[in-house]
Amino acid sequence: MRQSILLTCGILAVLLESPFALAADKKLIEFGWDEPDTQFLRDYIAEMEKTPFDGCVFHAQYTRPNGKRGDFMWECWGKQAFTEEQLQPALEELKATHFQKWTENFLRFNTAPANLDWFDDFSAILVNARLAARIAREGKCKGLLFDIEQYTFPLFKYRKQKDAATKSWDEYAAQVRKRGGEVMQAFQAEYPSLTVFLTFGYSLPWVQCGKDKAKLADADYGMLAPFLDGMVEAAADKVRFVDGHELSYGYKEPKQFTTAYRMMKQDLLPIVANPEKYKRCFSLGFGIWMDNAHRKVGWSTNDFSRNYFSPQTFVKSANAAVQIADEYVWVYTELPRWWSKEGATQNLPKDYFEALWRARSAAK
Repeated sequence: MRQSILLTCGILAVLLESPFALAADKKLIEFGWDEPDTQFLRDYIAEMEKTPFDGCVFHAQYTRPNGKRGDFMWECWGKQAFTEEQLQPALEELKATHFQKWTENFLRFNTAPANLDWFDDFSAILVNARLAARIAREGKCKGLLFDIEQYTFPLFKYRKQKDAATKSWDEYAAQVRKRGGEVMQAFQAEYPSLTVFLTFGYSLPWVQCGKDKAKLADADYGMLAPFLDGMVEAAADKVRFVDGHELSYGYKEPKQFTTAYRMMKQDLLPIVANPEKYKRCFSLGFGIWMDNAHRKVGWSTNDFSRNYFSPQTFVKSANAAVQIADEYVWVYTELPRWWSKEGATQNLPKDYFEALWRARSAAK
């Protein structure tokens, strides 16, 4: 009992420092392998809104000259500038989606294919950033899910850059910061009050550099820090960022969430160029991977003791996440599906479904 009281006091002490601590409620977002496109959203939103979430991450497809569709999110960070006409069908599907409950929907924007250097012509990326923000705004979405994961190339690793042998860390960091500002300006030119939901914020390079700013040049995501510096510097007053803190995927104990929150709130400030603005515009959240480690331990729909998270441990983690996060908690899944074209869940036992409903009730 004494430990529970001390933990609660610690949580309150941290949360009272947050500008988002007085939010009326918390938000649960779905983001996984069942990620819908705009057509699926339009056709199945009624079923999707029966789940415990307040919204989801979705993607838009563009139309090729032959009439077939391609995934915008996998081609938006490259040399091709897309047109409004190519994305218009997706926008029309989004506009035709009859949202009744969900208000927290995010269009996904990836850093892929990443087939150009930070010193190359960035005009196509900026065109695509504006277009993505426009779709999010006109589709009445909360903003963009900016997925900075290095799926196709180590974009934020200094040692892997094309001219790392001839350009210093400082030169690349300055250029990356410039690009961050340009991308942010492109986003907000079309959507002045958008929320930029990041799978990772400053927390990832901070952890990877071993809490030593001088080692950012050796970190896999070291240049993410100056990139975010540029974004924060350019952000207008109405823009908000969310650090989704994907590092919390496997957290099981409340103490892990409180430690991570304090790290995002205070500890990592040495790698933030403008700490005061960071505190004003960043909301701190968490991600939880429900079928975590399924490649090692499997995912059983019958014997829950074999899973990384049992329903009991999952609801414990989800409860801690929603209690401690400023506003957003997102749930990631691969094998379990919250929705399908059959209008039902797949590989998702009702015990886990009900566990998240209990966590949602604790968030209100």
